[in-house]
Amino acid sequence: MTQPDARPSVGWKEPPPQHTPRLRLKPKGPLTGRVDGAWWPHTDDLEAEVPDLLAVLSVRLGPISYVLYKMTEWVKARTKMPIGDRFVRLGGYQRQPSNTVEVQGLGGRKVVLLVVPAATDPEGAHAIMMAASAPENASSVEDLLAAGDDA
Repeated sequence: MTQPDARPSVGWKEPPPQHTPRLRLKPKGPLTGRVDGAWWPHTDDLEAEVPDLLAVLSVRLGPISYVLYKMTEWVKARTKMPIGDRFVRLGGYQRQPSNTVEVQGLGGRKVVLLVVPAATDPEGAHAIMMAASAPENASSVEDLLAAGDDA
């Protein structure tokens, strides 16, 4: 006997963002490239930045279960943090690709975002985010970050 499909988002409500995150995503559909968009946080404090990001990404992914990040790029974060009435796991890894975060939903969907360093100038950050969110862009993270140098 097969189990019915779980619908983890039924009855679940993500708290709204306090501040709109600086985020650009590729359109829904067949994914191309190494990243699904770009995020430009205001600081390197993951715990302070991630609630607003998850509030927006939950529209696409449903309830968020996990955020993977490169340990050396963020202030030390706890392994779980409350988001609304749930807990989201934060997994810091040495081998996570540089300048990326991976956000996973309970239903198995995920997005990989290029993280634009917080100190990037606005013109450069805009160029990086536009390139990373272009539907057909398949550039590496390094090439996308270099796009900000040309702005």
